[in-house]
Amino acid sequence: MGRVIPALSSFNPLKRNYMACTQTLAGIIRDCLPNMGGIRAVYLANYADVSSLTEASGAISTVSMSGSAVFKKYEFARNTSSLTSNYAVNAENGTTYVETDLLMVFNRMDTAKRLEIVALAQGELVAIVEDNNGNKWYLGHDEPLTLNAGDGQTGTARADRNGYSVTLRDNSLEMPMPFTGSVPLT
Repeated sequence: MGRVIPALSSFNPLKRNYMACTQTLAGIIRDCLPNMGGIRAVYLANYADVSSLTEASGAISTVSMSGSAVFKKYEFARNTSSLTSNYAVNAENGTTYVETDLLMVFNRMDTAKRLEIVALAQGELVAIVEDNNGNKWYLGHDEPLTLNAGDGQTGTARADRNGYSVTLRDNSLEMPMPFTGSVPLT
């Protein structure tokens, strides 16, 4: 004869007694919209130059900049750069955060790019990332992005990439937030 498991409302020796952290779930319905991977462009600014953000319904609609500060646009070859977010959870310590890596790949090593990467390595930044679906994502909401990794390579064979790759990391409480406004460029 099988074992009888008591109802959840009574004592259950198989279930640990945790304080409930209940959430209101809405579900996710499969959509049939076109979808494309990759990123189109990245806009970077100094973290200290952002004077305020307008946030509503889980999205950022406006970024206000201090003085004459603006975002700078970074472009790269198609199919080379990406944005990846991963949850970092430690149940024992009760911590949860999201680690987002922004990988930018720049072809052809040269002095101007090298000096720009040196500046990125020393900076505390915010980013607006435009993906290939036309969506924009804001990074640096909770704390600044910093350079996490980078390299420069000449390649070996003639068809190999000669250039730089840079990874900026964002540690945040949430996945990157949608950005619905205009990027302050001028």
